[in-house]
Amino acid sequence: MGILMWLVFSALTQTLATFETEHSQKDASFTQNTVLHRHKREWEWNSIFVHEEQKIDHPVKIGKLKSTKATKNSIFVIDGIGANTTFVVDSHGDVFVKKTLDREKQSIYNLTAKVIDSQTKQLLEAEEKFYIKVMDINDNVPTFTHSQYNGSVPERSNGGTSVLKVTATDLDDPTTEYGKVVYDLLEGKESFNINTETGLITTKTLHDFTINLDREKKDTYKLIVQAKDTPSFKTGGTSTVTVIVTLEDINDNLATFTQGNYNFDVKESESIGFIIGRMKTEDKDELQNKNPIFTIKNPDDGSIFNVKQDFQKFGVITLLKALDFETIQKYEFDVEIDEATSMPADNEKELKNSKAHVTIKVLDVNEPPVFKQPSYNFTIEENVNIGTSIGSVSAHDPDKAKNTIRYSINEDSPLRIDPTSGTLYTAKELDREMNHLYAIPVTAAETDHEGLKSQVIVNLKVSDVNDNDPELGEPYSVFVCENDGPGTVIQRIYAADKDEITPGSKASFALASPNANFSLVDNHDGSANISVKQGGFTFEDTKEYIINIVISDNGQPSRSSTILLPISVCKCEENRINYHCMKPYAQTGVSVHAVTAILLCILTILVIVILIVMRKRYRKDTLATLGKSSGEIHEQLVTYDEEGGGEMDTNGYDVTVLNSARNNSIMPGPCLYATVQKPAGKADMGIMIEVKKDEADHDRDAIPYDTLHIYGYEGPESLAGSLSSLETSSSDSNLDYDFLNDWGPRFKTLAELYGVDASEDDYEY
Repeated sequence: MGILMWLVFSALTQTLATFETEHSQKDASFTQNTVLHRHKREWEWNSIFVHEEQKIDHPVKIGKLKSTKATKNSIFVIDGIGANTTFVVDSHGDVFVKKTLDREKQSIYNLTAKVIDSQTKQLLEAEEKFYIKVMDINDNVPTFTHSQYNGSVPERSNGGTSVLKVTATDLDDPTTEYGKVVYDLLEGKESFNINTETGLITTKTLHDFTINLDREKKDTYKLIVQAKDTPSFKTGGTSTVTVIVTLEDINDNLATFTQGNYNFDVKESESIGFIIGRMKTEDKDELQNKNPIFTIKNPDDGSIFNVKQDFQKFGVITLLKALDFETIQKYEFDVEIDEATSMPADNEKELKNSKAHVTIKVLDVNEPPVFKQPSYNFTIEENVNIGTSIGSVSAHDPDKAKNTIRYSINEDSPLRIDPTSGTLYTAKELDREMNHLYAIPVTAAETDHEGLKSQVIVNLKVSDVNDNDPELGEPYSVFVCENDGPGTVIQRIYAADKDEITPGSKASFALASPNANFSLVDNHDGSANISVKQGGFTFEDTKEYIINIVISDNGQPSRSSTILLPISVCKCEENRINYHCMKPYAQTGVSVHAVTAILLCILTILVIVILIVMRKRYRKDTLATLGKSSGEIHEQLVTYDEEGGGEMDTNGYDVTVLNSARNNSIMPGPCLYATVQKPAGKADMGIMIEVKKDEADHDRDAIPYDTLHIYGYEGPESLAGSLSSLETSSSDSNLDYDFLNDWGPRFKTLAELYGVDASEDDYEY
């Protein structure tokens, strides 16, 4: 009991001192020297304190208000938060508490006190502030901020390495022992320490060496941390929390093979990069911290095989070179495993299987033919004869059977191949300007029942020969300005050649014939300048000038071409920028080929005209002869292709015109052909008609001969009688008109009308 009272007294003393310190600056009237500062006041009382959590069944006196001016009739009145509800005062100034207080909710109550005369209700003493301070008791225990803590630290960490910090709070007054918290490890002290004041957990160090935290032995630790208040006493509130510490892995173990010998089989046909097999390893570290290094100890095998890590950090054997069963059937070599650790390995002393023996057996397969070269390259000149040999390809059977090889090539290839020897020949004419590079697949096949095949590419380059004439590089529109003076360069021309241009080979230019108006200067760089010689050109001169240019290459042998380049005269502005050219009346520059074509056309036309004239003269002679031999001339008029209209003539023509044609008095004057002198006698009538026909043929202004006007003379009747429908009786005639078929094709129509079944093929025109 004595100890408890001492504790209470100490707590009260400390609380009072703290209270007075806190409020000394707020109210100068409430200090330790109360009397000195309030000498005008008549209030007298001690500081009022009350314990929290005190059980209140009835009002409990906690202090007394005193004033020198108080009388037996005076009463005390208090105001403020809690006044007259939580705290009350009687007429004697005794202060009572009526409720249980909680310091954690409110630790100080600010109140005012007044003394009033009960009869006069006059204020005997001015109101004065006073405080009721709630004294703390240890009614709260420390509380952790988390229900569980989780932390981590690398394995094999040095002593004192921070892991994590725990924190607990106590609602009691932090200025007293009740509110102070200290920490302790209830579990885990063998590997970790904790700072009793801050709660920081660190790895443990004992006597200058670090406790070995080995993840491979134990990867998780469970710690129990206690938080306790009133650290100066054994009694006090406590709470605990669980802390899980996980060890992080580091590379502190060496990898080893799981076995000492590994055996693998691989086909000889497998390609480079093929995975032959995996060598399993063992490493206690986590996957991300494993870093094994594999080394093949046999230098020769190291160039054929390779061992590297896979995603599981196993050793993967891959193929670096092609295998050949016919050469080597088995490989044997050793593989060592090593690893660089961050510190001395835990398993260094107990390490085993750091070396393994590997045996690889090569399996035989039937392989396709193998060409001696991965590709073939040949060069041949263009335009060589078909069947020219360019070289050969060769393949062999790599197997023991050594089967015969036959070669083949596509039918549309520019080459053909000898199926047994592999010799290549040209199959068509090669033109470098059409295609200068060919990639031709050639197939080699074994002649056994499986007929395995393989292919190789033959690259054929067609080299150039000088088989193309040089030309102008582009179509030039050359003009000369009327104000261009002597020496003015009016155009720079360039040469082009379909043949391959070799370094240093440049075409040369020259005039094929001297030109009085223009000169040509070779620049010796594949170009030439056309310049004005004398000038004096006029825009009104629509003549187009021609210069004859010879372009020569320097091939072996050299080739050249002649170019006719027209030059127009134009009206130009300054610097020859804007110009206007008139279209020439005629083109005077024509190529040799064009002139030859024109001459051939003219010659052909002349031959045709001569043949027509000769044929026409021959026809005239034939008709004249026929007319004289028959004795009847009147019928020759039918040759002018004017076929009668039959009975329709009576409607189409006035018959009186024919009758009046015999009466010269009716005509206003003689017609053109009537003026021609007519030979006397019936025998000369044919000659007269021919004369009149010739005059009609050569007189452009004359009326056509096959009109009614030419019938100015009626010949004697013919053997066939009259052919006119005007005087023909309606009865059928019994005359035979078959002789009309003998008069030729011009009487064919009459023969068909009056003859009997005249054949169209009786006469050839």
